[in-house]
Amino acid sequence: MTTKRVLLLALVALASISAICPAFAQVYPTRPITLIVPFSAGGPTDVVGRLLAERMRSTLGQSVIVENSTGAGGTIGVRRVARAAPDGYTIGMGIWSTHVVNGAIYTLQYDLVKDFAPVTLISREPGTVIVAKKTTPAKDLRELIEWLKATQGRATFGTAGVGSPAHIGGVLFQNLAGAPFQFVHYRGASQVAQDLIGGQIDIAVDSPTTSLPQVRAGFIKAYAVTAKSRLPAAPDIPTVDEAGLPGMYLSVWFALWAPKGTAPDVIAKLNLAARRALTDPAMGSRLADLGQEIFSPDQQTPEALSAMQKADIEKWWPIIKAGGIKAE
Repeated sequence: MTTKRVLLLALVALASISAICPAFAQVYPTRPITLIVPFSAGGPTDVVGRLLAERMRSTLGQSVIVENSTGAGGTIGVRRVARAAPDGYTIGMGIWSTHVVNGAIYTLQYDLVKDFAPVTLISREPGTVIVAKKTTPAKDLRELIEWLKATQGRATFGTAGVGSPAHIGGVLFQNLAGAPFQFVHYRGASQVAQDLIGGQIDIAVDSPTTSLPQVRAGFIKAYAVTAKSRLPAAPDIPTVDEAGLPGMYLSVWFALWAPKGTAPDVIAKLNLAARRALTDPAMGSRLADLGQEIFSPDQQTPEALSAMQKADIEKWWPIIKAGGIKAE
């Protein structure tokens, strides 16, 4: 057999193997990856997503491009991830509300547990911040509650959408404080912040990621954090227990997901890239400045994310349904 014939047969065999198993010919990833953020630009989910995407590139060797797909409490963007090809080139940011709360208040076209492959937990906000426009006359939370009662339901409360952490926080606040107000639902937290600064709405229970920079600049007032202890990034803001509304705790986590059926080796590469990104001191410092905590390495596994999601579904779905919270 001639050398030319041997070479030809080898090329034919290699082509056959590549056709049967494309992964043999290409090692993931070979092109840019799209990261779907289900909320508007500038909000907490967007900020975390962009910080992560920027740093995952060095491990993956490809760009991670953020796309904001907003609306319906994050369900539109999450649905895009659920329907994407499970090849690792479309992944999604998810948070406590999109992957827990929405299952109790929306009729979804996807299954929150079965239609996604968990990648990793990223960070969490130990508590949100009860904030108000700067012209609010109340000096502390007790006075804020009394002021709200005096408005007899005319005060407006901004949220990042039905079922968002801000909305759930508002319902908890309303129930515990016994103070009526009107909900105004936006497509993202950045819009809430803009209208709070502009005085178009009165109050909000907002993410520290978007609220703390505005509080520090003096554009809005902060009254309490919805956590058991003060935020290291804002040690001067009292907890709800200290401020007079004990037990109003609300914590939000951020995570990375892929469509179901994504190959385990692809999930492993995405997980490794995210975990390496989270070790970047600059990212840790930025998240800490925004009132967020990075999950410990033992919690940065697909299994830990899956367990947390299921535990929160068991905890929150009965509470949400009992409170009559529904998508409008």
